Amino acid sequence: MKKILNIAIALLFCLSCSITKAQSQADNQMKMAREALAKKEYTTARSLFLHAFNGFAASAQYEKATECAVHTSALYHRENFYKEASEVLRSAEQQILLCAQNTNRQHPELRYLTTKERLQMYTKMRKAANAKEQLARLQDLAQASDVDSLKKDLLYTQANHYYTFGMPAQGDEAINQLIKEYKDAKQYDKVIDTYRTLIAIARRNGNAAMTSRSYEQYIIWKDSVKILKAQDEINALKKECADKQSIIEDKDSSLSGRQYIIVGLCILTAILAGVLVFGAIVLMRFILLTRKQKKAIEVANEHNEMKTGFIRNISAQISPTLDKLDPSHPAVKALNGFIRHIEEMSEQELHLTDPCEKQETNIATFCDGIAKQLEGKTRDGVNLVVNAPKLTMQINAGMAGHILQHLLENAAIYTPANGKITLEYKKRGAHTHQFIVSDTGCGIAEDKRQSLFKPFAEVKDLTEGDGLGLPICALMATRMNGTLSLDESYTKGARFILELHT
Repeated sequence: MKKILNIAIALLFCLSCSITKAQSQADNQMKMAREALAKKEYTTARSLFLHAFNGFAASAQYEKATECAVHTSALYHRENFYKEASEVLRSAEQQILLCAQNTNRQHPELRYLTTKERLQMYTKMRKAANAKEQLARLQDLAQASDVDSLKKDLLYTQANHYYTFGMPAQGDEAINQLIKEYKDAKQYDKVIDTYRTLIAIARRNGNAAMTSRSYEQYIIWKDSVKILKAQDEINALKKECADKQSIIEDKDSSLSGRQYIIVGLCILTAILAGVLVFGAIVLMRFILLTRKQKKAIEVANEHNEMKTGFIRNISAQISPTLDKLDPSHPAVKALNGFIRHIEEMSEQELHLTDPCEKQETNIATFCDGIAKQLEGKTRDGVNLVVNAPKLTMQINAGMAGHILQHLLENAAIYTPANGKITLEYKKRGAHTHQFIVSDTGCGIAEDKRQSLFKPFAEVKDLTEGDGLGLPICALMATRMNGTLSLDESYTKGARFILELHT
């Protein structure tokens, strides 16, 4: 009997160790899946989420299992694998049923996640009847749950469903209810996020009228929220003053003392009210100016688009003529390069306010790769030094590489034999990064420094360069939320600083 008992204990211990190992493995797989998803490696993320789901299901971690199943399903139907997506959701719902049996709770919040995912799949397939059925189930689950965030998520989901299937009135009702709840709770930032989401839905559905209307509502609310916050501050100050006055009246038996304090508080309140009124006036002027600037930006963007189209047409007309000429002739080469630079500069100006994609980049590897491209382009004896640490940062490697390569090539042209060119990286703060290119060349003449980054600052022979390289680099720096500048305090040659903010 004792032997049997020992064997049973050993088996239980092995089973416990196996479950613990499975849990740890599933956690690691879930973490790697999220990392792959962030890198847009969708196939890898899907496989990892699926393995993590199986691991969590085996160890009875039902919440994590449901989350992984929803991610897996979304990644399946993203590539139109609807059968596989449905099977994963079915497996997740079986696990939720098992969880309900073990805990004597229905767990509507978990059922809500799988039902919402199934709704999104039917929405993508444009199966209105199936989507409507899932939406009704979703409403029942939100009501059955005691999680307040689900009720708000339901309103957003309803709005998305109604807008998608051509029911704008019902969509407006749902979104207005959601906005009202956020306003009542004074969650003004969530109201702004809701308007942004509404704009995204309209764009996704190709509804230009809805996009315009939502954007106008967003602008109006963004302007008015500042006034609401100011009013809340005034009310808070009034309450504070009232509370202090009440305390003074209760605790201070001296009539004169109370009078002095009350007078002081009144004066303070008047001063604060005056400051707030003045602030409100300044704010309104700012709002009006912002709207004018918005209109000016729209006109400027429209003009930029027209300019870019014009330049492209001119380039298309010139190119056939240039193709008939000797491509090796210096003048032809210069004209072709000039056309490319004009097109590139117009393109950068056109997309100046567009979001700039960034990737996690190793600084040391990045700088070494840029410097390697300079091999064979320098004079005899020129020493190229790279000083970059082995750390990573979010950066647009394409545009940053273009800028640094251009600066190094310019340095190679003007640095004499046995000179020195340096490429280094410095971190100037938590979110400020600098790439510095220095040389021991002749430097930049003082009379040319002011126009260094301005295009067409001087008329020159195109075979000697068109002078557009640095202006293009400056535009790229601006797109990356940075600046490109000349260090005028450097006297041993030329030093350029590319400063980026992350």
